[in-house]
Amino acid sequence: MANKSDPKTYDVVVIGGGPGGYVAAIRASQLGLKTAIVERENLGGVCLNWGCIPTKALLRAAEIYHLAETADRYGITMEKLSFDLNTVVKRSRDVAATLSGGISHLMKKNKIDVFMASASLESKSASHWRVALTLADTSTDILDAGKVILATGARARELPSIKPDGNNIVTYRDAMTPKTMPKSLIIIGSGAIGIEFASFYADMGVSVTVIEAADRIMPVEDAEISAMAEKLFVARGITIHKQAMLDQAMATPDGVTASITINGTSQELKAERMILAVGIVANIEGIGLEQAGITMERGHVVTNSNGETSAEGIYAIGDMTGAPWLAHKASHEGIIAAEHIAGTSDNHGINPLDVPGCTYCRPQVASVGYTEQAALDAGLDIRVGRFPFKGNGKAIALGDDDGMIKTIFDKKTGELLGAHMIGPEVTELIQGYVIARQCEATEAELMQAIFPHPTLSEAMHESVLDAFDKVIHF
Repeated sequence: MANKSDPKTYDVVVIGGGPGGYVAAIRASQLGLKTAIVERENLGGVCLNWGCIPTKALLRAAEIYHLAETADRYGITMEKLSFDLNTVVKRSRDVAATLSGGISHLMKKNKIDVFMASASLESKSASHWRVALTLADTSTDILDAGKVILATGARARELPSIKPDGNNIVTYRDAMTPKTMPKSLIIIGSGAIGIEFASFYADMGVSVTVIEAADRIMPVEDAEISAMAEKLFVARGITIHKQAMLDQAMATPDGVTASITINGTSQELKAERMILAVGIVANIEGIGLEQAGITMERGHVVTNSNGETSAEGIYAIGDMTGAPWLAHKASHEGIIAAEHIAGTSDNHGINPLDVPGCTYCRPQVASVGYTEQAALDAGLDIRVGRFPFKGNGKAIALGDDDGMIKTIFDKKTGELLGAHMIGPEVTELIQGYVIARQCEATEAELMQAIFPHPTLSEAMHESVLDAFDKVIHF
């Protein structure tokens, strides 16, 4: 344990204050470890300040605007509908600021020392790592850490030949704080970030074109869900180009001109703005990984199931350790690392198949476990159930009945192998299947469970029933 009287010696120093880092720091402090956290920009990291949270505030505004535009379906008349972009953006930023302030409160509550600085691993003594800090005023400091948890996250990937300029060609940060709403927009990439922005801007009246290099949009999702999502997005007026390679993009006085190639044929696209959403890159530079002898692979830090790196006493969690790049995965890894350091862990590691994925577009998409193709590729004998929201009373009453729920079971054992959803509030519903997988529930328990009526969750029950030829309402 650290000498409590020495203000610069800690049992644990966490580098990075995002959803992995701050959660790891809280858990370490709860377990009696003297803890410090170092963050160079904002507590809460990208997720809270520039990702998960503020984008949901923007999407909520777009959802309300869409509902207002279609209010006549519900017998409600609205005239002269409009929105104030500055207010939409300000609310998003205010939400992020509120939650970032909440993280500061949690640090004080848990007696965690916070250093707003850049950090790097300097050297190791017999029992401590020296962590060098560079503060905003360029002054320096040194912390001694019994253990270090690296949680430096990731940043937007840039294309070699196309540099964002913050005006016409932008990344997610600028896309979240637009000063003006473009009339037309090109989005490069159809993963969660690209599709969420496509949904937001389309609902706000922008003509949106999505460029995807793969043969389908949202390529990590089940193929059937991807196909349904594409159909629904196209019906909303979103243009989608698949198997399209971006050859060049140039800012012009009027916006941006992009050259793409599809099946060997080149074409030119023009729009007022372009968003690059082509993935993320781990933040591994400038923190002393090489000097510390930490093994990396394809741009990510290699760890074991407890988060330990190849350097004794150093752990790594979250986006810097590779896919899936999700905040809730980082938080869970942070708890595992802290508990392992404290000697209280009963960890069996994270199974990537048990990590749910959510995309908050309209309609929402959520999933956990094997896709149908992955289950077949694994040689599993499966049963598949489907239930459309058009057969669900609550969805019909809401006026939001596009989509379906798909479940995949092992035919021999009844194990729930995977669940895939598209439709209203499925990002909330998916947790039911996550718990089912964690508890190793079979089709028997899921079929015998009583689902309340009328709810969207009834579609989950019906999908399970359909997998075993017992569906009731379709």
